[in-house]
Amino acid sequence: MTWAATILTLYPEMFPGPLGASMAGRALSDGLWSCDPVQIRDYATDRHRSVDDTPAGGGAGMVMRADVLARAVDAAAAQAPERPLLAMTPRGSPLTQHRVRRLSTGPGVIILCGRFEGIDERLFDARGIEPVSIGDYILSGGEMAALTLLDACVRLIPGVMGAASSGDDESFETGLLEYPHYTRPVEWEGRMIPQVLRSGDHAKIEAWRKAQAEIDTRSRRPDLWERHEGARVQSPSGARQRQKDR
Repeated sequence: MTWAATILTLYPEMFPGPLGASMAGRALSDGLWSCDPVQIRDYATDRHRSVDDTPAGGGAGMVMRADVLARAVDAAAAQAPERPLLAMTPRGSPLTQHRVRRLSTGPGVIILCGRFEGIDERLFDARGIEPVSIGDYILSGGEMAALTLLDACVRLIPGVMGAASSGDDESFETGLLEYPHYTRPVEWEGRMIPQVLRSGDHAKIEAWRKAQAEIDTRSRRPDLWERHEGARVQSPSGARQRQKDR
């Protein structure tokens, strides 16, 4: 079954965008996934094709209307009821590699791209849409966030990457950042590839890579390291074990 993405947007011309190139583009041409951008304005009912209005309670900007968006969402969901409904918004839950893997093994996604000041909150309550964020910063709209989510999912679809195991050791897959990489030339500007990587001793190389991943995660992403350490003290039943004083 082809992994399918329907994107509800005010700018359908942004898709597939960069996903039409490289691995994702080849996979799209080969039919491993599909991309169907839908113009939200097609579901407006007035002659101006309005999709937004002023914020209730006052304030700057405009808010995307629940009635217009609901018609677009309902039409997409009727055609693919098995696909999860997502909305790209900075108010959403952070996108994680675990969530990406789950999405990539499903039938696909329906993504609503927010714009302006945001989306009328009643839409989330009425349609069970999952709000998703790709980071603690603000973009002009949800389209770039949707492209990021799609890229993360598409590369995990079987047949997209060259080798099935290509993504196994990447950052976040094991709860750690990935270890550093090196390649020829052996010496560059006086800097050498670490000796252990030239030793041919695969056990030592694996141990070095694991240690480097832990060092980098501790120093660069203490939040990830804290979660990783927490996971390591979970019992098989999932109950948290008391850590010994260090």
